[in-house]
Amino acid sequence: MNPLISVDELVTLREWSDPVVLCASMGPTPPTHGIPGSHLADLEGDFSDPTDPLPHTVPADLTALFASYGVSDGTPVVVYDDQGGATAPRVWWLAQVAGVRARVLDGGLPAWRAAGHDVAELLAPTTRGTLTAATRPELLRDRSQVESDGRLVVDARSAGRFAGTEPEPRPGLRSGHIPGAVNLPFTEVYDDTGRMRPAAELQELFRERVGERTDLTFSCGSGVTACVDALAATVAGYEDLAVYEGSWSEWGRL
Repeated sequence: MNPLISVDELVTLREWSDPVVLCASMGPTPPTHGIPGSHLADLEGDFSDPTDPLPHTVPADLTALFASYGVSDGTPVVVYDDQGGATAPRVWWLAQVAGVRARVLDGGLPAWRAAGHDVAELLAPTTRGTLTAATRPELLRDRSQVESDGRLVVDARSAGRFAGTEPEPRPGLRSGHIPGAVNLPFTEVYDDTGRMRPAAELQELFRERVGERTDLTFSCGSGVTACVDALAATVAGYEDLAVYEGSWSEWGRL
């Protein structure tokens, strides 16, 4: 299944089905409006584990989380954001870990608005789903696995942060990158309109950075934009993918 869905495809999907549509957000001020009928998926809220000292780590029970938003086995799930494509892929990746098949709205809320569609107040979920799908914990890696499994780490942070020439936005972190990692800033996988680049372009982009490697683990600051690169790699046809949960927030601690 194509992990991306266009605005027109979403409109058609809503005509013959009842998808769960999630508005991904990260930051101190979550949005209040979005695609009509959609729910807020807040990475500063229940879509992260508040008890973990590291930011934006996976919630303890992803199955229960998605079920609480009305997701059942077979429910179509679409995720979007209004943050330049930075956050929706994280919720999409968490869905994969939960065994939920989800898609990301290509271009996000700006594409929805540009197509002339209305927005409305985000709604709290009112129904609970039933999920029996097997989870996929192997899609997430911890530090010990990153240190020992020999997979190629792809860092989605900016080139400056990767090289250590730009300061880290979080206090208490040194500059630099995981030894042996390569850099693919997540902004490079999108075109000037905010949509994902075509598969052929992404394939070339990845070949430039990873060569013939296909076993890829993605990292960033806190495991959020790492999922943007994971989404792009999926579009490009890669399958052996994982995300380093702690990312530089863990590896770079002083």
